[in-house]
Amino acid sequence: MQLRNAIHCLDCLQGLKKIPTGQVDLIVTDPPFNIGYEYDEYDDRRTKADYLAWCERWLGECVRVLSDQGSFYLAIGDEYVAELKIRLDELGLTLRNWIVWHYTFGVNCTKKFNRSHAHILYYVANPEAFTFNADAIRVPSARQTTYADKRANPRGKLPDDTWVLRPQEDDRFFQEDSDTWYVPRVCGTFKERTEHPCQMPQALLERIIRVSSHAGDLVFDPFAGSGTTLAAAKRLARDYLGFELSAEYTRSIQERLERVVPVEEETVKRRSKRDRSVV
Repeated sequence: MQLRNAIHCLDCLQGLKKIPTGQVDLIVTDPPFNIGYEYDEYDDRRTKADYLAWCERWLGECVRVLSDQGSFYLAIGDEYVAELKIRLDELGLTLRNWIVWHYTFGVNCTKKFNRSHAHILYYVANPEAFTFNADAIRVPSARQTTYADKRANPRGKLPDDTWVLRPQEDDRFFQEDSDTWYVPRVCGTFKERTEHPCQMPQALLERIIRVSSHAGDLVFDPFAGSGTTLAAAKRLARDYLGFELSAEYTRSIQERLERVVPVEEETVKRRSKRDRSVV
């Protein structure tokens, strides 16, 4: 099985068994939440016991294939975040951050408060040695922008662990003068939207990949879904690997990947276009 720069139409448990131990540098995944999403192949209405037993199997395989200095980001909802954290702790990974991803364009509820967040658990295999490219995501701090405090680090600060996603903000995202993550939830009218029912914003995945991997590292998503993790990895010159149960979604992912332009090529094209406009 091709392990780099590939998407395979496979059940993740079958695919994971084909990956040698310690081969993956970064795992980023948004698995089924078991809350009744309508997928074309997967049944998202398991019993709690069945769902957690299944999660234990694929989480265990993910930890096995993760490199000694690898990182693992798991996006999950309220219903099972506590149970999956306990299982990841038991598997020997170390929690670095429990990130709250807040968005303001969530599902409208009628008998409870509207849901406007998800959780992203950030783990590492080795707490003494892991990739964290701090300078790739630094932003100016309030000490610099507001208080003119000479004690401020001139390189800026790391973003907070609450990521605020607001659809009314500029769609360029991650402005240099902001420490919040302005990325809208991917709604049905957005150009980025695919046919997959559950899709994370590519800008969010790109920041994770920038900070926790290097060019040429292998980024893996066992639940490729809409292909966003793989597309972000390719754009940032990382190698990628994904599994997807649905043949239809797999075809869509492959088509999406073929359209991705690596960031260096994209920069050259923008400069060329700008130069032509000046002339």
